[in-house]
Amino acid sequence: MLFGSLARPGHPMAKFCWGNAQTLKHGPRERRINTYKRLREFWRRNYSAHYMTLAVQSRESLETLEEWVSEIFIQIPNNGKPRPDFSHLQQPFDTPAFHKLYRVVPVRKVHALTISWALPPQVKHYRVKPLHYISWLMGHEGTGSILSLLRKRCWALALYGGNSESGFDQNSTYSIFSISITLTDLGYQNFFQVVHLVFQYLKMLQNLGPQQRIYEEIQKIEDNEFRYQEQTDPIEFVENICENMQLFPKPDLLTGDQLMFHYDPEVSDQNCPISADAAQSQPAAAGSRERRQLPQVFMVSVSSDIPEEWDRRWESDFELNPDLHLPAENRFIATDFNLKKSDCPDTEFPVRILALDQGALWYKKDSKFKIPKAYIRFHLISPIIQESPDNLVLFDLFINVLAHNLAEPAYEADVAQLEYKLMAGEHGMVIRLKGFNHKLPLLLKLIVDQLADFSTEPSVFGMFAEQLKKTYFNILIKHDRLGRDVRLLILERHRWSVVQKYRVLTEGLQVQQLMAFAAALKEELYAEGLVQGNFTSAESIEFLQYFTQKLQFRPPPAEVPVQFRVVDLPRRHHLCRVKSLNRGDANSEVTVYYQSGLKTLREHALMELMVMLMEEPCFDFLRTKEMLGYQVYPTFRNTSGVLGFSVTVETQATKFSSELVEQKIEDFLVSFGGRLASLSEECFAAQVTALIKLKECEDAHLGEEVDRNWYEVATQQYLFDRLSREVSRNHQGVQMGPRPAGRF
Repeated sequence: MLFGSLARPGHPMAKFCWGNAQTLKHGPRERRINTYKRLREFWRRNYSAHYMTLAVQSRESLETLEEWVSEIFIQIPNNGKPRPDFSHLQQPFDTPAFHKLYRVVPVRKVHALTISWALPPQVKHYRVKPLHYISWLMGHEGTGSILSLLRKRCWALALYGGNSESGFDQNSTYSIFSISITLTDLGYQNFFQVVHLVFQYLKMLQNLGPQQRIYEEIQKIEDNEFRYQEQTDPIEFVENICENMQLFPKPDLLTGDQLMFHYDPEVSDQNCPISADAAQSQPAAAGSRERRQLPQVFMVSVSSDIPEEWDRRWESDFELNPDLHLPAENRFIATDFNLKKSDCPDTEFPVRILALDQGALWYKKDSKFKIPKAYIRFHLISPIIQESPDNLVLFDLFINVLAHNLAEPAYEADVAQLEYKLMAGEHGMVIRLKGFNHKLPLLLKLIVDQLADFSTEPSVFGMFAEQLKKTYFNILIKHDRLGRDVRLLILERHRWSVVQKYRVLTEGLQVQQLMAFAAALKEELYAEGLVQGNFTSAESIEFLQYFTQKLQFRPPPAEVPVQFRVVDLPRRHHLCRVKSLNRGDANSEVTVYYQSGLKTLREHALMELMVMLMEEPCFDFLRTKEMLGYQVYPTFRNTSGVLGFSVTVETQATKFSSELVEQKIEDFLVSFGGRLASLSEECFAAQVTALIKLKECEDAHLGEEVDRNWYEVATQQYLFDRLSREVSRNHQGVQMGPRPAGRF
């Protein structure tokens, strides 16, 4: 909204993007504008078949699809008018308001700096993709990058640069190139120096000119990813093709938005956004100020002129930081795409191929998707994590600092399409890797080495302690996140709340405590892993062995739980009410939860069926008819193995009290009970068939199969054939059971 308000009057970008009663009804009525009439005029001019593109994906024959398309879309009108032309609206941001510094105070605790440049339209350069080349360098996180220097000074946590290629960032009238930096408190205090570092890097790129080595490296990475990409969701695929049909010629419909076709230094050099003439920033302000009220009261911003001394500095031939340089050759780019021969019998489900006192490894060779990729996942379980809220906070800090330590050395792997993620699980650290198997072991060893040699500086510790405190605060002010925390705190024994974790940081921790915790964490572990894809079993065994040899940990003295013990709710009504920590936010969430208990697979299927049957009438009753809120939904709950279901309504306390919403939910459940009682055998059988088809749906890509198998490993249930068993139970026929017991 702020960005759009800076465009020239009359340009489509200057219009507001969201409407409410004031902007769509009351305001126009005061100005004698008929909104409905305007809408119809807009529709008649722009809703025309010859402006539209259509993409359809199906297993049906082309003849059948052509028949369906003709039947369904033949009635779309064609107004015969030429396509709307916006070529006269060039340079919409060549305005005094654009060359300003804007300060916006957010609700969440976050410091963000955004620098934006308005450039000429870039769509015609899609075969070269100059902005992609520049953003790849600007967003680089390895040695010599902007973020590398900012992290060393503890000024920033993350940096994103580029053009989203959406209609807001790139169209026929302009293209936007933006750099967004998540600042620390120290970085916020020095944000002008942060901006200057960005301009130094851009100046360096301008001095060096386009580099063919780097362009071809990016080109190779993108080509590998396109060649071996996994099947995407059909809806996303046809949407993407449909958009591409508006932008690219027929030969490039599948590739125009993904591949870099050829190197053209002149195009890349012309589009390097070095000028400071169109900079927009969003932290502090200085000098003369002007308040800017945005449409629809989204926010109020304070603008000021960019200091003349900074303008003069960026326009001159300023000195560059010697630590800034281009990235070296990437050693993580895969070159071997051969499919490996299996060294053990093929199995339908993962098998345990290694069992040690320190851990176990599950393995399955991919014989279905046959791609040169693999997934590696490990769960490093420790008994000390849940001992106290202090340990939980130290564990979160440990994961954040470890990810920080890895960010620079592992970034080359990240851009080479090797993905990794470190997660703080409830009882241990989860390490997830995927990508081309050729270089995946190199990335795993890098992560284990960093884990073994973990260390940090007091300044880095302080930076992440400060950031983690903001993260906890931002969780607590969001009603849905707070609601989840409270629900699990009630149900699961020995769980610590986010409030308790926030209090630990408020009282203060020292870097010595983190180092002591890290040492204790690595002393006693149980490592359980899953390897799936294009690896042999012998190669996979080496991964677990590398963990045990490098870390030299002992197994815990007792079995470590991977799930919490759950409270058995008595058969009565329990009420828990929590005030929002954001007092200015009227949004609230009302959740009514019913506990069923430890159940068999058959009863599990019954609960799923009930919630499926409940979805449409729940929405109709609570949202469409009662209009209690925008988000209304029932949910099947599996809380550490204990089944239940809930109904949630996200509403506004200024419109409806929580007592009223709760009563309406009860009214719905009563009406739904009557609906179930009158449900015909045919309708119930149709729902059972729908659930069976859902569970029998084939995996679109290897990752879906891995996610399902990893759930069994991570929860230590190992029921890898769960889907087929559930389908079998549904085929046997089910009947609705009694109402669940405990409720809150």
